[in-house]
Amino acid sequence: MMPLRTQVNSDTSVKYHKLDNNDEQYTDLQFRKPPSKVPYKAICLAVCLFVLGTIMLVIGVMLFTGYIDVKYADRTWPVLVLGSILFIPGFYHTAIAYYAWRGYRGYSFDDIPSYD
Repeated sequence: MMPLRTQVNSDTSVKYHKLDNNDEQYTDLQFRKPPSKVPYKAICLAVCLFVLGTIMLVIGVMLFTGYIDVKYADRTWPVLVLGSILFIPGFYHTAIAYYAWRGYRGYSFDDIPSYD
């Protein structure tokens, strides 16, 4: 005797469509691109990298030019390098998020890696 099938997961957001009985096995719906999700965590990380990188670059430039008196001059270069390492990806992903939010053609939230 076969056990009865029961519905285990009832997700109402899934929409099913019955296929036609003709020989075509493809529908137009399968070629539509689903709307992209906004990766809030990745955008928040990008903004944090951008802000910290900007702060470190400003401090590094101030140390390098002598605006801030430095006891040991060799500590200026690591601040500049770390500021650059933080600034470049932060600016890049923040710019992509801004352009995708504004709706520029060629930019979408799918271009930003999500960390979910």
